[in-house]
Amino acid sequence: MPPKSDSVEGIVLGFVNEQNRPLNSQNVADALQKFNLKKTAVQKALDALADSGQISFKEYGKQKVYIARQDQFDIPNGEELEEMKKANAKLQEELADQKKAISEVESEVRGLQSNLTLAEIKLKETKLQSEVQEMEEKLDKLRSGVILVKPEDKKIIEDSFAEKVNQWKRRKRMFKELWDTITENSPKDQKEFKEELGLEYDEDVGVNLQSYTEMLASLNKRRKISR
Repeated sequence: MPPKSDSVEGIVLGFVNEQNRPLNSQNVADALQKFNLKKTAVQKALDALADSGQISFKEYGKQKVYIARQDQFDIPNGEELEEMKKANAKLQEELADQKKAISEVESEVRGLQSNLTLAEIKLKETKLQSEVQEMEEKLDKLRSGVILVKPEDKKIIEDSFAEKVNQWKRRKRMFKELWDTITENSPKDQKEFKEELGLEYDEDVGVNLQSYTEMLASLNKRRKISR
């Protein structure tokens, strides 16, 4: 007589039949932790089910391996297996078509989301017109010969810029030397370690030292020519 479905033996029997693959007592106990079953109770249930012939088992040394009785399952014949293979192949094709259709729809949705609304277009147009007007006013001043920045003020700004870029380069070099020393023998992934420490590289905030270095080089070149 089969055990009640809510008893320990019933739960174990249902799991073994559902898995229909070789299992040891540890496999079963791990899988049935959600039922608060101890390994000793699971082992006892497995042995009882095996003794009563409700499941099969084989011994490999000191370990027992349990499996569902195969005579309780309907095993398809060769013709049925072939039909199942054909049905599976057809389902795989349908699945691939569905995935392709979903991908196309998602791509179209992303494209629509990236388009600006009419209100956004008008707002952007107003902003661009304002920027154009400001640039035209500056250009008119330059054409009329107005000096917008005094030479002495320009020199102060350029010197300050050069100092800041050089400080940036020094600090970046110092950080790299220190970081390489710290992480040289560290087992941690550098990216994860950086995030754990809350560090941000220049690239993380959208800046690039190289572009400022090139600007400084161009500035120094113009200074030499003007001397």
